[in-house]
Amino acid sequence: MFSNRDLDRYSRQIILKKVGVLGQKKIQCAKVLVVGCGGLGTPIIDLLCRAGIGEIGMMDHDKVSISNLHRQVMFTSLDVGKYKVNTLREKINLINKKIKVKTYRVKAEDKNLGKIIKQYDVIVDGTDNFKAKFLLNKFSIKYRKKLIIGAISKFEGHIFTFDFNLKKSPCLKCFYQGEPAEGALDCETDGILGSTAVITGSIQANEVLKTILNVGKNLHSHILIIDLLNLKFRKVLFKKRKGCMCKNI
Repeated sequence: MFSNRDLDRYSRQIILKKVGVLGQKKIQCAKVLVVGCGGLGTPIIDLLCRAGIGEIGMMDHDKVSISNLHRQVMFTSLDVGKYKVNTLREKINLINKKIKVKTYRVKAEDKNLGKIIKQYDVIVDGTDNFKAKFLLNKFSIKYRKKLIIGAISKFEGHIFTFDFNLKKSPCLKCFYQGEPAEGALDCETDGILGSTAVITGSIQANEVLKTILNVGKNLHSHILIIDLLNLKFRKVLFKKRKGCMCKNI
């Protein structure tokens, strides 16, 4: 049941016909894991917590650095040198004390991801490297999870949404067919405009909420490419690849 304070907090969301009280209950019952708490992860975490997500897991082994502050929107100068997940736990508590928070101060690796991922309904990628993205893809397939992936560089963002409960669902490797060259979509080498990270992360958060509510159109079998320099948005269709690791779905 929602208290009067809860109804007031989420009133602008509940009034939406595609949300309502039942939709808000779905959001409140959802468990979401965000892997990578940086340029993509912080707007995702911020928006999901403000939307009233029931449980959020955050996985990142890194500390806040001064170079993070232009795009990682939940951190301030006072947080430099602190572990990201510890700082975010404190910030979430200030936003909404009712949200259950789990933190994993470890690097996303083969040895730990499976055990963590199987606890959540939706997995969200906020990492900055394709090795981690392919690991998330692998374990999301194994445990039949919903996976939302983002990648950013310069003025461009890429977003994928996968539901591995669906038959004939393609996966990340169906699109890339192998790991991209080192440095591809890499903020450290290519640079990134802060607003590009926030907009891409916000779209990922929107996809999470749509997935939980089961409303609207999704990106199944598509990649959404956003070019914020030239204001071009493209949805590109791709198909399940023969012999891919997702062949048994």
